[in-house]
Amino acid sequence: MTDLPSRTHPRRSAAKSPRERTWKHLSPLLRLLILTQLAFNIGFYAVLPFLAAHLGTAIGMAGWMVGFVLGLRTFSQQGLFVVGGWLVDRYGVRPVVLVGCVLRIAGFAWLGDAEQTWAVIAAVLLIGSAAALFSPAVESEVARQAVVWEEKGHGPRTRVLALLSAAGQAGAFVGPLLGVLLLAVNFRTACLAGAGVFVLVLAGHLWLMPQHIPGRVRTRKRGGVGALLRNRRFLALCCAYGTYLLAYNQLYLAVPDEVERVTGSQAALSWLFALSSLLVVLAQLPVTRWAGDRLGLRRSMGWGLLLVAAGFAVVATARLANWTGIPGLLPAAGYVVLLTLGQMLVVPAARAWVPDLAEDGRIGLYTGALSSVSGLIVLIGSSATGAILDLGLPAAIPWLVLATVPVLAVALLPHRPEKAESAAAAER
Repeated sequence: MTDLPSRTHPRRSAAKSPRERTWKHLSPLLRLLILTQLAFNIGFYAVLPFLAAHLGTAIGMAGWMVGFVLGLRTFSQQGLFVVGGWLVDRYGVRPVVLVGCVLRIAGFAWLGDAEQTWAVIAAVLLIGSAAALFSPAVESEVARQAVVWEEKGHGPRTRVLALLSAAGQAGAFVGPLLGVLLLAVNFRTACLAGAGVFVLVLAGHLWLMPQHIPGRVRTRKRGGVGALLRNRRFLALCCAYGTYLLAYNQLYLAVPDEVERVTGSQAALSWLFALSSLLVVLAQLPVTRWAGDRLGLRRSMGWGLLLVAAGFAVVATARLANWTGIPGLLPAAGYVVLLTLGQMLVVPAARAWVPDLAEDGRIGLYTGALSSVSGLIVLIGSSATGAILDLGLPAAIPWLVLATVPVLAVALLPHRPEKAESAAAAER
């Protein structure tokens, strides 16, 4: 069962660009939520990319402690997504988003002044816990509203979710640029600016977010987790999505190692991250429009995972040739491009699939579980990847192993119900 039934309608004429047409037909609530995602990432990325350097230099933490603090932030965020999703189903979107904003404001303000280890840890836990509240709220409501948008005949729901992804990546691109400017003053100023962004988001939601969203069912009864754990199709989706996230995580694990190997430093990493963000901002909507018209959700995820596998294979091939210097960066750039193209297919499709698999009134729980279960897969997979990289195997072997994982994940993808498949075929 789902919060809303899924069906598609014939395509409308495209007099305007995909981005303009999609934005024009969005409800005020959807526009608010998508702009919220943009603001979230601007505030977040204005601070967090520079946290490790601040902890190591300004505060003087040991390297292992810096890694521990960063790991705590990730755990408090991804691990608690399922809790945040459950709270959204029980209490509604508005209160959960508002509490999340308050926690993020407090966390950033505290982090700017924190000098002792316990204070840094407490501030970072607040920051991570805040995201575990507002992210499932925003993502689940956008997914639910995207189904409504689709039902009204505006096109596949993936277009709305693609706009959410593009907004998030735009924030991820702008945030570090803002952070660099603010760090010219000091780290505390960057933290206060990040807190200021969330003050604006809090004020906007207090003013604009309705107390009750029509069609959103609040679930007062307990439970839901047991049914989720028995939902094999949803867990299969989580495994496939977790495989993509594991591949994306190599931007922080295997790719820095490769960049340093070929150039002697990691200076080029920032350019590769910028390349990924710009690709999503510029191409997400056209790619999603094409995929929605021709592929459907399952095939979009399948082709996306195969593109990710091809990215790993490109680096493996270059490793065999032992490229170095500037030419040696080309395979890493190719991996980033192929990974990002895969991301543009996988992420909107996975998020759009959740409403079809969730129980009535449990879309928040399932949206949060998608992130939490996938995050657990990344934790286990990243540990295995690190162990493989440390084994001293021939240079191409770790990348070939990584390439096989997304290929195998394609087989895990569940089949959509016959009704949804036939509707998607009619749309194409």
